[in-house]
Amino acid sequence: MNGLQHARRGIDVAETIADLRAQVASWRVAGERVALVPTMGALHEGHLSLVRLARANAERVIVSIFVNPTQFAPTEDLEKYPRTFDADCAALDRLADLVFAPAAQVMYAPGECTFIEVDGPARAGLEDLFRPTHFRGVATIVAKLLIVAAPDFATFGEKDYQQLKVVTRMARDLFLPVTILPGATVREADGLALSSRNRYLTAQERAIAPTLHAALDKCAAALRKGVDAQGALDAARAQVAQAGFRIDYLALRDAETLGEPHDDARRRLLVAAHLGATRLIDNIPVED
Repeated sequence: MNGLQHARRGIDVAETIADLRAQVASWRVAGERVALVPTMGALHEGHLSLVRLARANAERVIVSIFVNPTQFAPTEDLEKYPRTFDADCAALDRLADLVFAPAAQVMYAPGECTFIEVDGPARAGLEDLFRPTHFRGVATIVAKLLIVAAPDFATFGEKDYQQLKVVTRMARDLFLPVTILPGATVREADGLALSSRNRYLTAQERAIAPTLHAALDKCAAALRKGVDAQGALDAARAQVAQAGFRIDYLALRDAETLGEPHDDARRRLLVAAHLGATRLIDNIPVED
């Protein structure tokens, strides 16, 4: 296709919306379904599992690599976010068909003044309490990506569970013709959820980090046995704090709405905590 760049690592790269749309249009003419995997790069096996999920549902797969400035708070260093574009393209070769890697000015034109606000799961008192502008930026960039790529499917990981629910709600409310596919959290053998942030853990912190998942597992088991929710949560918080974490939240929520769970609701445990300079998040279902 005119305008596509062939990356050094083998996969085609579109840097403009026009080139992306032209490629998608050619696939549509061939009757092929299209899936989008939105990422900020620094890819690991968790991302690649989402690419494989996309491939299982569509003939063509696009992976966007865009470090979205609007989801970073003033206290979060956008410039320090890891950028590993060549390695990402190498990992995607033969897994995806196209990388969409726009510059910031492509996705946010000068003078732009339109953003998307999401209520409901975006105001659940979880990530939004600590990153109050985050989901405004997430919803805006995801909506833009879904509009310009016009995929049949888009995949999002369950590790960022509140984000998954925000995106799903946003797509539904705006009647976007896309199916949001959730991908299961990918973990290390010791239970630590894969994350680009894990690279910042020291060796000692890395040994402690799996406590986060272990505490959730123990809490979920207690809840399934009928242990009082407050007691189970207090025990989990104590286990995490004693391991050396500083907890932002460790909460039990309705798995769909992220509100307080009702008696007949499926439930989800969610946690965010700091270990040294690194902030980790995780979540698990209570009911299998």
